Amino acid sequence: MLVRDAMSTLVLTIGPAHTLRQAAALMSARRVGAAVVLDPDGTGIGILTERDVLNSVGLGQDPDAERAHAHTTTDVVFATPSWTVEEAAAAMAHGGFRHLIVLDRDEPAGIVSVRDIIRCWAPARERAPQVPA
Repeated sequence: MLVRDAMSTLVLTIGPAHTLRQAAALMSARRVGAAVVLDPDGTGIGILTERDVLNSVGLGQDPDAERAHAHTTTDVVFATPSWTVEEAAAAMAHGGFRHLIVLDRDEPAGIVSVRDIIRCWAPARERAPQVPA
């Protein structure tokens, strides 16, 4: 199965000046764990995850004052729609992250998460013959 079959094509994008509270509210409303941060005048494409917001709040930082750009991961591994889900899972495991931005022609086309990959693999594992213990 390919990333294009597993990824979510509804991508939440925010700007670097969004506050963490604004970002969290948007992620919560859309029920997603990450937002793509588009900064055409700065670092380009980055990602802000729920973990980034949680870490900031855990440090006692004010989510109304903290801006997305200060918490955005800019050293991002990108997937392409033609990657296999196995390649995506390997990249996530190797990098220690749970979301991959999927680029198509240098534009965000989707996000694939660990949850997306599990959804793809779970039905296949259910159909696999069970080996008696």
